[in-house]
Amino acid sequence: MYGFSTIPSKDLGKEPDLEAGNGETLYPGLGLGENQLRWGLIQKVYGILAAQLVITTIVSSVTVLYAPVNELLRGSPGLLLFLCVVPFILLWPLHVYHQKHPVNLIVLGLFTVSLSFLVGASCANTDGKIVLEALILTSAVVCSLTAYTFWAAKRGMDFSFMGPILFTSLMILVLTSFIQVFCPLGSTSTAVIGGISALVFSGYIVYDTDNLIKRYTYDQYILASVALYLDILNLFLTILRVLRQGDN
Repeated sequence: MYGFSTIPSKDLGKEPDLEAGNGETLYPGLGLGENQLRWGLIQKVYGILAAQLVITTIVSSVTVLYAPVNELLRGSPGLLLFLCVVPFILLWPLHVYHQKHPVNLIVLGLFTVSLSFLVGASCANTDGKIVLEALILTSAVVCSLTAYTFWAAKRGMDFSFMGPILFTSLMILVLTSFIQVFCPLGSTSTAVIGGISALVFSGYIVYDTDNLIKRYTYDQYILASVALYLDILNLFLTILRVLRQGDN
């Protein structure tokens, strides 16, 4: 019922099958063959996600530490606006070609690099201590929520109900951000909105991890990695903004 199986004595000395997740069933009712395929998908998605985060770290570090790049972004509002628009444009080919190799990886690389420059620009305008605090907090939240989601899924819990709630909350946050452009809110209101944003993106990490475990098909590894990457990136930027506001 909970994924335990009787292991023949002749198999006790064998090495665990990593593709099968060391024999652990991801959630109740999942067959052995499908369990192995799901673990393979999860490993592939987290491998791609790790590569995206490494690229983001490298590009952001170059943006912050290499003066010519930093000055170029600071002195070129048009370039920053272009970098803001590029990820939205690349979402379309990412969705259309997510099954076509190697086009999907090329588009994913461009998508990651363009967002990495924006992350670097945000970090360049923030004290290094605050950036480090945001990085540590984001890492702790992501690891904790990911571990919790796998633990909960194994015990039969389902988080698909969170989809409509999170989407509605995200639309409200987007609308609020748009209103702030014309009617700036006070520091307290900004901090409260930042806290709510952090909760929403934390919820998305749980929701998208649950989708990875149960609902993403085996050829949707690009879409799954993009979803989790955006969740982590948005959570980091939200925490960074809240800490920066508190420091001010």
